Amino acid sequence: MLNAVLDVLLPRACVGCGAAGEPLCGECLGPLVAPAPRMPVPCPAGLPGCWSGARYEGPVRRAVIAYKERAQTGLAAPLAALLALTVASALAEAHRVEGPFLVVPVPSARRAVRARGHDPMDRLAERAVRALRRLGHPAVLCRALTPARRVADQAGLGAAERAANLAGSLRVTAAPRSPHRTVPGPLGSPVVVVDDLVTTGATLAEAARALRGSGAEVVCAATVAATRRRF
Repeated sequence: MLNAVLDVLLPRACVGCGAAGEPLCGECLGPLVAPAPRMPVPCPAGLPGCWSGARYEGPVRRAVIAYKERAQTGLAAPLAALLALTVASALAEAHRVEGPFLVVPVPSARRAVRARGHDPMDRLAERAVRALRRLGHPAVLCRALTPARRVADQAGLGAAERAANLAGSLRVTAAPRSPHRTVPGPLGSPVVVVDDLVTTGATLAEAARALRGSGAEVVCAATVAATRRRF
């Protein structure tokens, strides 16, 4: 909590170059912005077309870690803008939809939210939806997913192990937290699933499985960044 307060009152230096004024300056972020389809290899069954805004390296990697693990909430703005641009690019180039669409964030584990003191993905999704609407896209935030059970820490797990660890771990509730920002009831509009990172794709595949099981049309997935797989 103290980090979040200090982040607002005393903006920190850029995580990329150290320059004062912005938590992630345009000179560091701009050259890295490259929304594109980036599918993991091997690709898990059921993974929708997956787009990411950048590679998970350099300033982007440092920004994501600082935002998630060190509560540097000022980084939500540039990361959400990158996520919004990625969604807009995916819909414009490969996954066209007619009319309103739902942006469904992958929920954080409850213990992670307690440990961090905030829900980083929820904040990013909310800001990204606002940015999309300013760009003229009829996006609606829908917090439709919730954890169905506890899962083991994913660190160090391979693709098959992650898939097994996450199988059946999410369920659809579509229970609104705020009637002004969440669509309750059946998921009748096309869905874009969003998360911060894609590594093996197991989390996004599980989210898509749960949503499709409720009758939703999952158009694609979008993330801030994609990791480079190393075999």
